[in-house]
Amino acid sequence: MLPETPTFKLVIVGDSGVGKTTFVKRHLTGEFEKQYIATLGVEVHPLDFDTNYGRICFQAWDTAGQERTGSLRDDYYMNGQCAIIMFDVTSRITYKNVSNWHRDLVRVCENIPIVLCGNKVDIKERKVRPKNIVFHRKKGLEYYEISAKSNYNFEMPFLWMARKLVGNEQLEFVATPALAPAEMEVDHGLMELYSQELNTAAAMPLPEDDDDDL
Repeated sequence: MLPETPTFKLVIVGDSGVGKTTFVKRHLTGEFEKQYIATLGVEVHPLDFDTNYGRICFQAWDTAGQERTGSLRDDYYMNGQCAIIMFDVTSRITYKNVSNWHRDLVRVCENIPIVLCGNKVDIKERKVRPKNIVFHRKKGLEYYEISAKSNYNFEMPFLWMARKLVGNEQLEFVATPALAPAEMEVDHGLMELYSQELNTAAAMPLPEDDDDDL
């Protein structure tokens, strides 16, 4: 069993409007118990998950819109133990900017578990196709397609990070987190198609160019 409740600082970055705040606020406990750090203009949401080894908590740091300037103060990243970089699959520029967020993040936080998340997969007019998403492979990150408003794959980034942080691949979530009701439904047939595209792309050699923005 895990001692008391292990708590980890989770920093969430990505362009403004990609859905970071919406994603965090799906977890009702975190929305209810959030704290505001005025000096940084940051909201901190404690997100609890019950595992087969006990409860684990992510202190999710939300930028509260400060990322509109294109960068964040080092204080935001300081002592980060895991991270989510988020982009919007309906906006190519938000994926293009993933490399900038990754660079800023690893400059302050070295060797932490990082998950890349492509949000808004519920929207059929996506602009960033699964086969073109290769940044995570270049940098050794995990990648998940998510839909914050439908709760699709909500727990997957947290499960992956929890296993890495605790150092146990057998860790599982044993209870469904308390999430706000889905605002929309995803097309599960389409999600399966995207998954197949990702698997096909993963089996292909990485592009030979060094342009991380593609």
